[in-house]
Amino acid sequence: MKTYFCSALAAALLAAGNGGSQTAAPAQRKALAPEEIIQAFAAKETEFYEAWMQYMYRQVATIKVTEVDGSPRNERLILIWEVVFRDDGTRELKLKERAGRLVSVRWTADDEDVITNIQPFALTTKELPLYNIRYERKERVDEIETYVFSVSPKSTKGDRYYFQGQIWVDDQDLQIVRTLGKIVPQKRENQFPAFETLRQVIDGKYWFPVWTHADSVLRFPGQDVRVEETITYEDYKRFGSKVTIRTIPPQP
Repeated sequence: MKTYFCSALAAALLAAGNGGSQTAAPAQRKALAPEEIIQAFAAKETEFYEAWMQYMYRQVATIKVTEVDGSPRNERLILIWEVVFRDDGTRELKLKERAGRLVSVRWTADDEDVITNIQPFALTTKELPLYNIRYERKERVDEIETYVFSVSPKSTKGDRYYFQGQIWVDDQDLQIVRTLGKIVPQKRENQFPAFETLRQVIDGKYWFPVWTHADSVLRFPGQDVRVEETITYEDYKRFGSKVTIRTIPPQP
């Protein structure tokens, strides 16, 4: 994972091309307090999310059950969605294809909600008050300096899911470039694997998700199931205009 993360971010910088925000050596930035960084990236996340809602793209999810109680399994479910815009300009994520099936576990409406609405996780200004955010460290990954923060919900009461884990924030753009964590609360009958999401510069401006991967043993009552999920986000096109991007192919 870590090796791919490094190469993915390096490729993202190259993908930004001469028109991206990373083309020149960045000017020396004055030291920012953790709270200033948090407020800045939350504002950028709000901008990112609003832009994200103006893009068409293809989302491909491959869900596999590889083991049950230590015994190998070969179960696979493939789901393909496309974001489309109606004539009135409203946006819809439509399931275009479903292939294969899972036998050892049941794919639920909550699972689909997590994949289509919670991943990728966006920590916008609106969401900020719901989370405890703690600065952890600076971390250099390939050519990018990042701030690392831990994130956890202040409460998991109610009828919704939250993110718990870590985020990596580019110290120049102050945008989230990587998330690593899980969805909470977990339930005995309905559990979700821990996941990693990587972002790439799109249109030389926004760090959009391109790849999510999960590989976890879920401990259900009576059986342990190893689940692997890979989600790719492809063919980004802003609604009403044409853009050209370079995508990062998933690594084995």
